[in-house]
Amino acid sequence: MSVAPAGRFGDGGQTSVSSASGVERLAGAFAAGGKRAALMPYLMGGFPSLQESARIGEACVQAGADVLELGVPYSDPLADGPVIHAAGTRALAAGANVAGVLEVARALAPQIPVVLMCYANMVCAPGVERFVERLAQSGACGLIVPDLPLEESAEVRAACERSGIALVPLVAPTTTPERLATIGAQARGFLYTVSVVGTTGERQALSQRFAEVIARAKACTEVPVALGFGISTPEQALEAADSGADGVIVGTRLVRAAAEAEDPATAVGALVGELAAALSRDR
Repeated sequence: MSVAPAGRFGDGGQTSVSSASGVERLAGAFAAGGKRAALMPYLMGGFPSLQESARIGEACVQAGADVLELGVPYSDPLADGPVIHAAGTRALAAGANVAGVLEVARALAPQIPVVLMCYANMVCAPGVERFVERLAQSGACGLIVPDLPLEESAEVRAACERSGIALVPLVAPTTTPERLATIGAQARGFLYTVSVVGTTGERQALSQRFAEVIARAKACTEVPVALGFGISTPEQALEAADSGADGVIVGTRLVRAAAEAEDPATAVGALVGELAAALSRDR
């Protein structure tokens, strides 16, 4: 994919992005990625530092990512496994906060659609309208709030709709058919489909359930279906795509690489390049 000039991290200026809404930018990313499925790396904002997380995001873009999921560190991340939890804890200890992560989004948004992943307290504490307005000003395209129940999402959804932000819901293998239909009808941007029961993390064997989980999700929505939780290798990413996923989300493996490497951006970029090659239509 072509890469626009990098945004300047921390300059506090206006973000220069397309006039398209966030929902439209995400739709374009799924339609024009040129892969079997859109590649959607996750990175923890502020880990190992705010500046370095922006560099990691840029490395992901250059390696072939189509959408970035940008996490905001939180003290009680109920959806995250130990690797991402530990990264968030380190980011918080280093001073990362919502404002800082939104600056990372601002730097990356001109290059690639960015979807912010955070928890409901961060959205509700400052006021839903204020939070979504700041998110839109950063240039981000979407919002994932894993602990926001369907029954309590109306205010956030309405604010996102007014700002052109995609409120991306999650569904799991245990989601009932009735609830799945309701969530799928309201999904914007894409439907985040959890491949397994449990938190984020690397797993050895997943592919036998991919097709079943993806088919359930696709039957209930008109937006792309992205599969996440547990996908860590190029082989698993390809299996997800071949099972019908429109997008493949990879998080824990990349965050672990950032934690272990002397040069996190180079290490994560190399892994994203391998994932992009596996998803190439030229294979």
